[in-house]
Amino acid sequence: MFVFHQDSASGVPPYLQLVHQVRGALLLGYLLPGDRLPLIREVVAELAINPNTVAKAYRQLEQEGLVHGRPGIGTFVAESPRTAVPSGSYAVLRRNLERWLDQAQAAGLDEADVTALIAAVRRGTSVADGEGVA
Repeated sequence: MFVFHQDSASGVPPYLQLVHQVRGALLLGYLLPGDRLPLIREVVAELAINPNTVAKAYRQLEQEGLVHGRPGIGTFVAESPRTAVPSGSYAVLRRNLERWLDQAQAAGLDEADVTALIAAVRRGTSVADGEGVA
């Protein structure tokens, strides 16, 4: 069964953390069509968060068409969620990322530096003194 976790130091609202975790699990194929998400009361007991927070996350996922609720039964992954990354591609991408992260660490970048560099690359902007790192 899928298990949520919460990072209270992340600055990301708890409901969005849940949404991001489900999106990621779908993308990577950890959650498949028909899989049941934990019941709201299970998440509340596990993470000690407000039931409305979990309900808000599930509503957002439902609005995005990623899950659907069955009253009295639970919330399930939709039959046609976003396509998961093929396992071979995922393995290659993960190895490449691990190598890159090792290089970044050897160059002296910490987690915040890596996050900033990735964000800059995704935006297409340059990072002063960081362009030669990767």
